Amino acid sequence: MRAIVASPASWWRLALVTVGVLGLLSGTHRLTFYTSQTTVVALGYFGGVLYWSVRRGTSDPAAPRLRGAVTLWIMITMLVSHFVNNHGENPLPGLADPDPATALVNRSTFLLHYVLPLMVLADWLAFGPRRVTRWSDLPLWLIWPTAYVVLSVFRAFAFPTAENRYPYGFLDPTEGGYGSVLIGVLRLAVGIALLGAALIGVDRLLGRGSGHADRPEEAAEPSVRISAA
Repeated sequence: MRAIVASPASWWRLALVTVGVLGLLSGTHRLTFYTSQTTVVALGYFGGVLYWSVRRGTSDPAAPRLRGAVTLWIMITMLVSHFVNNHGENPLPGLADPDPATALVNRSTFLLHYVLPLMVLADWLAFGPRRVTRWSDLPLWLIWPTAYVVLSVFRAFAFPTAENRYPYGFLDPTEGGYGSVLIGVLRLAVGIALLGAALIGVDRLLGRGSGHADRPEEAAEPSVRISAA
């Protein structure tokens, strides 16, 4: 237990979970939005990591290969929010909006769109284990973002009167039709794939020479030698 209390990784992850909870509780975030879903997933994962740390007495995260997926998914949240939804505008002035209600909403959004993703990315860069993820993991990481897009388009088609019918502008075919939606989604998919590849590449580069095995089962399960009495 002392090792966990003294671990920077554990304190960082506790702060990360706190930021996510504050962001969710201080605003209205519907699960139809990708941001809300990724936040819940990140909180579930890192909350589980903290529980695992206390139970097993180690700061190494459970399911380390899943950590890469969570990092990619929540980085998508930040990049889409900043460059697609906000068109690259500085979000900081909105935090001091003269209207208290608007300022609260902006701060909640800022926590979930910027602070939490950057904290998850910092966890990926600063803490191990290294070289656990594989290049073959990347297609698996893309399943959920792809499923989100497909289900969002299906929901908009099947339930035309649903609230927030098109959660994001690039899913709205009103002006350019579904052809423009497809082109936008394909561009986004390429960007996501490149980002995921960059995360894996950085992880493997940082782990070079660190002594971590490429295969997690070898790193996590040392062999047991039995000698004759």
